[in-house]
Amino acid sequence: MAQLTVRSLIKRFDGLTALNNFNLDVDEGEIVGIIGPNGSGKTTFFNVLSGMYPADGGEVFFDNHSENLLNLKTHQIIGLGIARTFQIQRPFNNLSVLENLMIGGHCRTQAGLFSALINSASARKEREQLKARAREVMALFGNRLRSVEMNPAWTLSYANRRRLEIARALVSDGKLLLIDEPTAGMNPAESLQLAQTIQAINKKGMAVLVIEHDMKFIKKLCPRVVALDYGQKIVEGTYAEVRSHPKVIEAYLGRD
Repeated sequence: MAQLTVRSLIKRFDGLTALNNFNLDVDEGEIVGIIGPNGSGKTTFFNVLSGMYPADGGEVFFDNHSENLLNLKTHQIIGLGIARTFQIQRPFNNLSVLENLMIGGHCRTQAGLFSALINSASARKEREQLKARAREVMALFGNRLRSVEMNPAWTLSYANRRRLEIARALVSDGKLLLIDEPTAGMNPAESLQLAQTIQAINKKGMAVLVIEHDMKFIKKLCPRVVALDYGQKIVEGTYAEVRSHPKVIEAYLGRD
């Protein structure tokens, strides 16, 4: 049974159908790439899957959870183990790198507001555990984040802000990571390093869904690729199968 099951997913914006009966299965530990021209529905799919947009139809089930995810709030979906990054970076600029990562793990903490306010022993223990988990995640990125963990996020390079976004999502200890255009603004060497980092994350048991326009990145990273156009899945398969498919060529280049 698939870890993520998406059936007949529909999302409309006024007269525009952004997702049109979209179906997808993702197995545990898979890396799946999602490609398509601008406006094809890729980010809309992530926004619906993470509870940011309400769906207009369909069902989504995750990790043997019996309830349709489309009926849940964003924080409940995160609690089930789905974490994501955004196409537009959203760091807390005035907080340190370490604090940004710790925020990503607060969905797993138990101490309430009162315990935090009085700095109770349980709150202090959770905070130290969260700090340790944040540093453990930083280690996946070599010394890129660990060396600047006390620096405010606004001081990071563009590539390191991308790494920060992914690291913050990982601290939530999820089972499925949604990554939206991670290589935007990166040079080829940085993209290669990021692909290797995502592969290392995946080897630890986390499934990954990645939206990306960089086909070299997709080719290196994703054993399976899904192509969207006008909110519909037009083909899926290996990179070679999808890249050479007439419908994909038409979607990117138009009819002859």
